[in-house]
Amino acid sequence: MSPRTSLMCSPDTDTTDTDKEKTMKKIEAIIKPFKLDEVKDALNTMGIQGMTVTEVKGFGRQKGHVELYRGAEYDISFIPKVKIEAVVADSMVSKAVETIIDKAKTGKIGDGKIFVSSLEQIIRIRTGETGETAI
Repeated sequence: MSPRTSLMCSPDTDTTDTDKEKTMKKIEAIIKPFKLDEVKDALNTMGIQGMTVTEVKGFGRQKGHVELYRGAEYDISFIPKVKIEAVVADSMVSKAVETIIDKAKTGKIGDGKIFVSSLEQIIRIRTGETGETAI
């Protein structure tokens, strides 16, 4: 086997990149808007520095609600919510999820949902860093 072939097929390089990529998770939490500051502050305190927040509308088991405005009833099908997206190292996922649940929970219907998914790769555009160093 030529040296060139062994460098191109190095299992150490492939394994290291794959291992880094498997250690990252994306947490998406859909919560009530008035709970945003509480959740954001708690996540910042635990070391999660970056997140994306989007105003969204939707419904689950609530199926919307009826509101009265100037004597007329309006069926509100989509409830305003806030979606928080944060990318964290695998080791921080359970603590981050527990923190979100603790801070966003009101005990009433419509508290929201949390989705955790694996990420294949992260690249920081400015520096070209990849994997956990790009978080």
